[in-house]
Amino acid sequence: MHYVKDKRYNRILDVVLKRQLDLTVVLENVHDPHNIGAVMRTCDSVGVGEIYLIITDTDIGEENIVAGKNSSSGSRKWIKIHQFSEVETAIKHIRKKYQFLYGTHLSEDSESLFEMNLSDSVALVFGNERRGISNELQQCLDGNFLIPDYGFVQSLNISVACAVSLHEASRQRQLKGKYKNLLTSRRKVILDEYLKISRPMYDQKLIKNRLS
Repeated sequence: MHYVKDKRYNRILDVVLKRQLDLTVVLENVHDPHNIGAVMRTCDSVGVGEIYLIITDTDIGEENIVAGKNSSSGSRKWIKIHQFSEVETAIKHIRKKYQFLYGTHLSEDSESLFEMNLSDSVALVFGNERRGISNELQQCLDGNFLIPDYGFVQSLNISVACAVSLHEASRQRQLKGKYKNLLTSRRKVILDEYLKISRPMYDQKLIKNRLS
């Protein structure tokens, strides 16, 4: 039994019911820890409960990743982080839970973000700040999208691009009623985890357990 005040319990329950269990974000070789932290905050705000980090670049040290997790202003403990060092292994895990992978890779068949169906089971993929998504990961995508722009700068910062994309997904899902969910067995597990996290004595233990 996890004792929390009624107001706190109701808040946690509301968050759990609005978690989008079929929407996630994949970050490949993102260097800037502040970008990782910003993405995690956006994920939490729109109801995404887990993200995937693919780190194949040896230039990215563990300190960068830890700094990114630590710069997420409290959202870190609510977001489960799956970290992989190989694209193939990561994709196998992602495909078990998410049907489509859409990336921000500019190509001839790229669609506007606002024309994509983001209310299905989707993983949104964002690549390295300079090089973008690797060729290996590009081959795994089901589609590519771009965010329309009307200025001189033709690309957005990765955390901004992720925020725009997730909020478009959130808008579409609200129209489909996907933020009105029942307390299923899967959500009960999440609720139990969040209640434990809400007790200070569990904080560090739960944060460690949520990193896989």
